[in-house]
Amino acid sequence: MMHRLALFASGSGSNVQAILDYHAALGASAPFVPALVVTDRAKAGVLARAAAASVPAVVLDAPADGPAMRALLEAHGITMIALAGYLKFVPTEVTAQWRGALLNVHPSLLPKFGGPGMYGHRVHKAVLAAGERESGATVHFVDAVYDGGAVIGRARVAVHSDDSTDALAARVLRAEHALYPRTVHAVALGLVTLTSDGRAHVVPNLAHHAALLPSPVVLEFAPETPSHF
Repeated sequence: MMHRLALFASGSGSNVQAILDYHAALGASAPFVPALVVTDRAKAGVLARAAAASVPAVVLDAPADGPAMRALLEAHGITMIALAGYLKFVPTEVTAQWRGALLNVHPSLLPKFGGPGMYGHRVHKAVLAAGERESGATVHFVDAVYDGGAVIGRARVAVHSDDSTDALAARVLRAEHALYPRTVHAVALGLVTLTSDGRAHVVPNLAHHAALLPSPVVLEFAPETPSHF
C-alpha cells in the first residue's frame, strides 16, 4: 500500500524536511508519499519547504475544530500523519480515525520530560536542570494523551557536563532527523503496528531491516511498549 502522508508542523519544519529528503532518497521503493503539509501558523517556515517540494500546504483557521481537520485530511486522501514540531493538541476525531497511523517525534527519552507544555527548549532546559546524563529523541503513536502513546523507537545522545541548552538541542535534533523518517518508513511498510490494547508491535531487529536506509546514529525500536506511563 502506498500511504498518503500528511506532515504537521508549527515552525520551520526541519523534521518535515528530513522526511522529504528521506522520501527522495528512497525513490521508487518508497511506501509513502508526502501528500499534504499542515500548519497552524500563517508565517511558519515549513510552508516554504512545502512549496519547494511541490507539496500542497494548508494553514488551519481553527486547529481545535476536529470535524474540519478530519474533512481536510479525507479530502486529500490522507492515510498516515506525522506530527513534526506541531504544537497544538490534535482533536480526538483525528486521533481516533487515524489510530495506528498517527505519529509524533518528541525531543526527550519519553516518558521523561513529556506532557503538556514540554516542547522545544523547555525540554532541554529541564533535562539539564535534572542533571541527566543522556537525552535523545522518541517517536510514538499519538492518542488523546499528550506524549502518552505507545513508544516505537528512540535515539539516544549523551548530555555533556558543559552543555548549553542550544548545544543539547542541536544534538537531539540531529537524532530526530535520523530516527523520524525511518520510523515513518517502518510504519508505512507495516513493520510496526499498534495493537488493539494500545501497544506497539515491532518486528525483530527493525533497526537493521534491509528496507530502511542506513542511519548515522544508533536507533532503538521498542516492541510491546505500554501506551501510557
